[in-house]
Amino acid sequence: MGIIGWIVLGLLAGAIAKAILPGRQGGGWIMTLILGVVGALLGGFIGSAIFGVGIDGFFDLSTWLLAIGGAIIVLLIYGLVTRGSRNRA
Repeated sequence: MGIIGWIVLGLLAGAIAKAILPGRQGGGWIMTLILGVVGALLGGFIGSAIFGVGIDGFFDLSTWLLAIGGAIIVLLIYGLVTRGSRNRA
């Protein structure tokens, strides 16, 4: 998968992860893109380490499930890290 595929996958996985998680997460579409790409990489790493399934093709169901799952994990961590900074202002 090329760099454009990673960007599109990350953007969509990040947007789906934000829609799945309740609450208000900060950040615009650039932060969604960054979190989604990092989540896709994390999901691919976890999937290949635990299940032996990696991120192979753009249209594979396992690719999307791993990318969305990884984006949810990254978004939860991002929410925990930035939660205190919003209350201090």
